[in-house]
Amino acid sequence: MVLDIGLVHHRLPERIRAHATLCFMALILHRVMRMKLKAAHSPYSPERALASLRRIRAHRVRVNGETPITGLSTLTDEHAQVFQAFNIKKPTATSQLALLWWSVFK
Repeated sequence: MVLDIGLVHHRLPERIRAHATLCFMALILHRVMRMKLKAAHSPYSPERALASLRRIRAHRVRVNGETPITGLSTLTDEHAQVFQAFNIKKPTATSQLALLWWSVFK
């Protein structure tokens, strides 16, 4: 794991403590994610799992002033494996929209 740390210009003690607390929480979350992925025998690192989950998009489309249609981008097997490793339910919406839905409305 590479921990990138840059200069932080805080002067006030409460801001320094707040920044240190956030950094510590991020480190704990990273380690918990790594442990859960390892326990689930997942081939993913925390970075790769987060990158995969970052690709999930919620869509809201309104055509000609009609009632908006909402949905999620299509969830992949990789997403399902990450959700299973973290023991959390997959997000749901009223419908699942393909990532290329915009091509219909060009």
